[in-house]
Amino acid sequence: FKVGMAWPLEADGVRAFAQGLEEILVVEEKRQFIEYQLKEMLYNWRDDVRPRVVGKFDESGEWPVPHGQWLLPPTGELTPALAARAIATRILRFQRSERLEQQLAHLAAPAARPAGPPARLPWFCSGCPHSRSTRVPEGSAALAGVGCHLMATWMDRNTLTFCQMGGEGVAWLGMAEHAGAQHIYANMGDGTYYHSGLLAIRAAVAAGVHITYKILYNDAVAMTGGQPVDGPLTVPRITQQLAAEGVARIVVVSEEPGRYAELAAGVAVHPRDELDAVQRALRTVPGVSVLVFDQTCAAEKRRRRKRGTLPAAARRVFINELVCEGCGDCSVKSNCLSVVPVETEYGRKFRIDQASCNVDESCLAGLCPSLVTVEGAVPRRAHGVALDGEAPPEPGPAALDAPCSVLVAGIGGTGVVTVAALLGMAAHLDGLGVTVLDMTGLAQKGGAVLSHVRIARAQADLAAPRIDAAAADLVLGCDAPAAAGADALVKVGRASRVLLNTDTAIGGEQVQHPERVASAQPGTDALRAAGGALETIHATRLAGALLGDPIAANLFMLGAAWQRGWVPVSRAALVRAIELNAVAVDANLRAFEWGRRWAADPLRVERIAQAAAPRPASQRLSTDLDELIARRHAWLVAYQSEALARRYDAGVERVRAAEQRVAPGSTQLTEAVARAWFHLLSPKDEYEVARLYADPQFAQALQRSFEGAWRVRLHLAIPLLARIDPATGEPRKRSYGPWMLQALAVLARLRPLRGTRLDPFRRGVERRLDRALIAEYERTLDTVLAVLRGDHIALAAEIAALPESIRGYGPVRARNAEAARARRAELLARLTQAPAPAVRREPVRA
Repeated sequence: FKVGMAWPLEADGVRAFAQGLEEILVVEEKRQFIEYQLKEMLYNWRDDVRPRVVGKFDESGEWPVPHGQWLLPPTGELTPALAARAIATRILRFQRSERLEQQLAHLAAPAARPAGPPARLPWFCSGCPHSRSTRVPEGSAALAGVGCHLMATWMDRNTLTFCQMGGEGVAWLGMAEHAGAQHIYANMGDGTYYHSGLLAIRAAVAAGVHITYKILYNDAVAMTGGQPVDGPLTVPRITQQLAAEGVARIVVVSEEPGRYAELAAGVAVHPRDELDAVQRALRTVPGVSVLVFDQTCAAEKRRRRKRGTLPAAARRVFINELVCEGCGDCSVKSNCLSVVPVETEYGRKFRIDQASCNVDESCLAGLCPSLVTVEGAVPRRAHGVALDGEAPPEPGPAALDAPCSVLVAGIGGTGVVTVAALLGMAAHLDGLGVTVLDMTGLAQKGGAVLSHVRIARAQADLAAPRIDAAAADLVLGCDAPAAAGADALVKVGRASRVLLNTDTAIGGEQVQHPERVASAQPGTDALRAAGGALETIHATRLAGALLGDPIAANLFMLGAAWQRGWVPVSRAALVRAIELNAVAVDANLRAFEWGRRWAADPLRVERIAQAAAPRPASQRLSTDLDELIARRHAWLVAYQSEALARRYDAGVERVRAAEQRVAPGSTQLTEAVARAWFHLLSPKDEYEVARLYADPQFAQALQRSFEGAWRVRLHLAIPLLARIDPATGEPRKRSYGPWMLQALAVLARLRPLRGTRLDPFRRGVERRLDRALIAEYERTLDTVLAVLRGDHIALAAEIAALPESIRGYGPVRARNAEAARARRAELLARLTQAPAPAVRREPVRA
């Protein structure tokens, strides 16, 4: 009996099918829709002829408490493995089978593994207007709506729940009387407003609730690819319509506040920098108010610039790595994935990834003098390295005695789906059977994307497009968190081969918490534990050096896997598939061929890449403790004087001697002090910022990054001149032209005045904090060394390293200092109260 319509079931066919059966297992998605109908139709049959009907529940029924005895889950998806386990479980009740039990154990094993690393969260695109518009003032909350801005629910902006399209804010109509809160914000996209959102606003006006709707006008349906909003929707028309509906107050916040005409009467327009103040004012307005936030979708701007319908950005943001403190304030305030960390000899710094930057400039809000804008500049494109020498010999044809399953796992927008499509086309060109299934979800927002590619000798050999549990023959792990995520990890079995890119891009976790490291290690460990044969590769770094663009990493990995003999399609078919794709054909072919060369001789390709893209001196890390100390000694001489450098050396050597007395051969504590003591002795005060801007390395970094005739503007909050922003409590930055570089060069030459009576900055709050931190650290080291034992080294090193967390400028540095002081007190208490190790006494022998 084949079900042709789920409801109502055809009764005669069901009864004919059920006659003579002992049990019927219903496998259906979601809730037990067909199962209930079967039970109802067969209810009046005699007990001796009525078959059992099971599906979501077995014969124990569906009402036990707790409600956890699901035979088949009512949520999520039903995979072939889940259905097979349910069928096998029921069969084993009637007939024992050792083979069936082994197969059940095999299917259950992947699900029983320890969980892998946290999933890669989808995030707002670089420069997305929602990164700013979905923030709420301190003490307020918001309700989420349908659209990209739904992602605010898992960010640091107190945004709650979600709703159906057009239901934005409607829950507040019932909650307002009982929630205790007096006011709430509700986010609504412009497409939703035109579709049905206006009805929600109208209902709020009729109910008289206290709510502020934020209409996020971004000029595109960004969630589904940037289509234009249906209908003649403009900001002036929205304001006029809302005014006619009786909204109490309407305000427009815009990146271009001077471009409006024909707004409704009484509508004020503010620049986007005043968003917080505008929101604070609106939450005091009784009734329904509306804030229209007008800024075009960042991804759509990027598309329009590529098409030539929008002028190229007039300026770009650049971070002077020497001046950067690595505090991450620019990352937190911009919520931007293009503000990426760089590990250097002097700690973590940040840089702007010009390739992904959409030129929103929100990062300029970071309270840091390292952020500059470069006007008239074009990002310099690297051309990579030409292929050299003969290509390695092609591997023998891969066997296809059984279907080959390839799982491609990576980040949305990096070409994962393209790799799968190329494999599918190549298999088709070779006359093979193939299926390609892309699981994208929110991949275009930086989330994980999985592509299942199955290749067989004939199409009839492929029963299902999805790779089953522990059944992947090859995993192309283009991103470690994606490849080790729950949906991908379950596909890895003992026979799987895994090629993993260990260059891990930052995610939302690092944007919100800049001190956290985006590491491939948790993913590597999870994949190794899953049992597959694992090989790692720095694909992103190699692609950037050899091809001039890290986006080529996935094709590079495909070439490496093919050369290993793990991909059962011919080289000719893959080359032809790349040509038929007709996008960056030469670059993709070069990436594929460089990947082949890496597979044949990894060390040689590494040497070529290092020569093509040498690291700046600051990113070359010291190889031993003596080199680490010597480099900092030289820095302190340039910073101030030889006397300061000798003071540094003396402090470090004192700790080294103490450490060797209690733990010979250990350098953990000394290295921590060498880094932290240097950090405290060389704070980036006014003279140091000036010196680092005058350093030729700044101009060289600009030259490496841009081409064209450019001018640099600095964005500074100069002590004694900067006004305090009442909304943030932080100094306001101002923009200064190229003349400021000349002024800074003069100031740099005045650094011998630092700390003397002639120093005009000496009595500033920040400089007093610098001196206090040095004195506190010296006292801390005295305490640590007084109680130091061999079993204390790790704890003592943690205490000694705390000043490295005191980063940033102004209020940012002050907040970090307070956090470090609190942590220091906690750790010192543990250190000084730690019991002495028990002394083992040998028995006295007569």
